[in-house]
Amino acid sequence: MMNKFWFLTGSSLKKKLKSKWFLVVNILLCIVIMGVMNIDSIIKAFGGDFNQTNEILVLDQTDYADPIFEKNLDAYNTTLDMQYDLKVEKTDLSLEAAKEQIKDTDKVLVVLDSTEDEYLKASIISDSYIDTMYYQLLYQALSSTKAEIAFSLTNIDPTELQKVTSVVSVDRVFLNEDQTSEEENMGMIMGTVFPTVILPFFILVVFLIQMIGAEINEEKQTRSMEVIISNVSPKTHFFSKIVASNAFVLFQGFLLLLYASIALFLRNQLAVGTTSSITSEIGNIWNSLVTSGFASKLYYIIPLTLVLMILSFLTYSLVAGILASMTVSMEDYQQIQTPIMMICLLGYYLSIMAGMFEGSTLIRILSYVPFLSCLLSPALLVIGQIGILDVIVSIIILCIFNFVLIRYGLKIYKIGILNYSTDKMWRKIIKAAKSKEV
Repeated sequence: MMNKFWFLTGSSLKKKLKSKWFLVVNILLCIVIMGVMNIDSIIKAFGGDFNQTNEILVLDQTDYADPIFEKNLDAYNTTLDMQYDLKVEKTDLSLEAAKEQIKDTDKVLVVLDSTEDEYLKASIISDSYIDTMYYQLLYQALSSTKAEIAFSLTNIDPTELQKVTSVVSVDRVFLNEDQTSEEENMGMIMGTVFPTVILPFFILVVFLIQMIGAEINEEKQTRSMEVIISNVSPKTHFFSKIVASNAFVLFQGFLLLLYASIALFLRNQLAVGTTSSITSEIGNIWNSLVTSGFASKLYYIIPLTLVLMILSFLTYSLVAGILASMTVSMEDYQQIQTPIMMICLLGYYLSIMAGMFEGSTLIRILSYVPFLSCLLSPALLVIGQIGILDVIVSIIILCIFNFVLIRYGLKIYKIGILNYSTDKMWRKIIKAAKSKEV
């Protein structure tokens, strides 16, 4: 019997791996992942430039504000980590001539002037729109310049001037001793990072559900199911489909990680002399994780998450196989799988918005629910709303749920696999589950 099981499993797996569809999809996935992660290099190769120098033309009508403005501009560009490539040039042209010089270009003209009522009055002139963050950088530099000029013209002591114009020192204090600023920053970081990490898992779950339904319905429509079941038991056939499908999905997940790793490697090779935005962001996020102490928790977060994901793959595949056995076409299966897909989608969105439900008892209870726990529990664990014990409870519940699915699902599968009727499907499923046959 085991020989037949491994033969069916191997045949199902080989059929998937050797299909033209698998080859074409993975070639496209590899190209897309590499393209997205190296999009700036690709655009630059076709004439684009992500390292464009921001040229600033300064018309100083005060004869003393320009040096202070340039100093503050460089200081804010560094302090705020904006990393703009700035090129500041002073001009002695008239205002109209300076405007004409920046016309039809990306240059920005900053006019510095003063009046009897204002120590510094400035204008930011450009031919078209400029980036919001870039504008804020110019605005902050101008504000600081005005303050320094005001203090210098009123003969304030330089030491006092330095105290007034220096960057404010802010201490973040929590009355609750269990709260830290590092965890506060982690909530913001993981609010954007975690959805990106779990998206491949969500896609693989959807792919798994579709794949099992398509394969079983294909065998039923071609009547090859009758030949297979005449040689092996429904139990052997059922488990061979589950094992082959899960092995295929795990292999596909490994390939996605491989494509991403290759894409990052290529990016590092192509990033010489350019801004490597993606890798820089990854580096910044990792530094934040290390600083906050979160990186030291990954040794248990990653294994627990992987266990939850693998068990959930099994859960979704068991349900998909059971439901597929009661259908005779993909049209019927598409209708009956809708509730599963909706639950999976709910889990995905809840995991993204997990940070909004801090302290909610309902969201904590939902993290124990099979189908949802694989997505929700890791998210809540990462942002600190549940602990290791809660995740272990989710794993135990998931194991029990899988056992129940196997126990009663086999009864449904045995009756439904050779049943070609679509009448009163849910009633047939309930009746089969209550059957005493194994």
